[in-house]
Amino acid sequence: MASPPDKSKTIKLERYNSYIRRVNSTKLLNASSKLLFRATILVALILVFLFTFNYPPLNSSPSSNNNNNNNHHRHRFLSSAFGGGGVGGASWEKQVRHSSTPRRPNGMSVLVTGAAGFVGSHCSLALKKRGDGVLGLDNFNSYYDPSLKRARQDLLSKHQIFIVEGDLNDTPLLKKLFDVVPFTHILHLAAQAGVRYAMQNPQSYVASNIAGFVNLLEVAKAANPQPSIVWASSSSVYGLNTQNPFSELHRTDQPASLYAATKKAGEEIAHTYNHIYGLSLTGLRFFTVYGPWGRPDMAYFFFTKDILQGKGIDVYQTQDGKEVARDFTYIDDVVKGCVGALDTAEKSTGSGGKKRGLAQLRIYNLGNTSPVPVGKLVGILESLLNVKAKKHVIKMPRNGDVPYTHANVSLAFRDFGYKPTTDLASGLRKFVKWYVGYYGIQPRVKKEIPNASEQPEDSA
Repeated sequence: MASPPDKSKTIKLERYNSYIRRVNSTKLLNASSKLLFRATILVALILVFLFTFNYPPLNSSPSSNNNNNNNHHRHRFLSSAFGGGGVGGASWEKQVRHSSTPRRPNGMSVLVTGAAGFVGSHCSLALKKRGDGVLGLDNFNSYYDPSLKRARQDLLSKHQIFIVEGDLNDTPLLKKLFDVVPFTHILHLAAQAGVRYAMQNPQSYVASNIAGFVNLLEVAKAANPQPSIVWASSSSVYGLNTQNPFSELHRTDQPASLYAATKKAGEEIAHTYNHIYGLSLTGLRFFTVYGPWGRPDMAYFFFTKDILQGKGIDVYQTQDGKEVARDFTYIDDVVKGCVGALDTAEKSTGSGGKKRGLAQLRIYNLGNTSPVPVGKLVGILESLLNVKAKKHVIKMPRNGDVPYTHANVSLAFRDFGYKPTTDLASGLRKFVKWYVGYYGIQPRVKKEIPNASEQPEDSA
């Protein structure tokens, strides 16, 4: 009888393989546990980071403009990080369409560039409130405190006005906007502002006021239908002109600053695109616009700040000792002028980048027709603030400023009924009321404004 086969070696081999499998399983389980633990820690850190990044500290104040500004950057980061809200995403397109859709019969669909700016925010609100569709575009640059621009953005957002954050020189973005929305009008207010800053950063004026304007026109000319365009020129184009009041017929070939030169170049560029491509273009020469939500780089604004802080202010005189005067124009009057220009703008005549007929080309002054010496402006602020200004009367430096501006607005009155109604004292009172509220200041502001008879009479 044959002996049974020896199974001991087979059993030992199976035991060894089983042991190896248990060891490998243990190693795999340990490695998986470590990996899961590390992944959990990483996810927790990311969540803590995002929560901290997206929400302000509990002790933050709603009036903290810096926190306001940071929160906008945080929300924008989260939007792009998780998709949908970024440029070109579904929710982004939904916001763009919703904001730009008119709510009244025959309403306009307006792209407002510089919508987070002073004039742009006011115009956007005026158009939206009457039922037009408004989409904003702004790059939120740091020429002045961006938190003020963010606060304007918040104000517009409450009225369902969406501002796309982007630059005029971003061609793909502009094309995308026109692909999503068939704009009927463009209100082009984005620009590098300020006369004196041009001596510090001249390239910014060329990039925005010339290259940016050309880029916008390039995209608009190719749109179908082409939009009608109203855009902001400046009273600065009159430069060294000595005829008064300034008329659209006066010469504008003697700019006194680079800012003025770029705005004059814009007028010539507008003529070119009108002539070649049939774009309907209306330029508006603004005269020293002021009012609530204004620009901190403007004299009335930083005079108010410095007077309240007890700092000295420089009041300029001309080289021959004469007072410097400006045709200060209240924001509400300028808004009416912008809206009037939009309402009377004829359709562009081009299609697919080709001109099909003569197109409208216009230029208008938008001023108050009542030049006021800067010293008088300071006096009104002193009265409103109940604080005596520490004035330093000095000669005007040769930095591009001009000594005198005075608008003739008869052409704008004839064509769309432009008629300014706000005197400087009334306008400054509204500005001061906004200023102390926005910055949380409690000065002894007078209840009565200076007697209107103390102000220069309307001279147009």
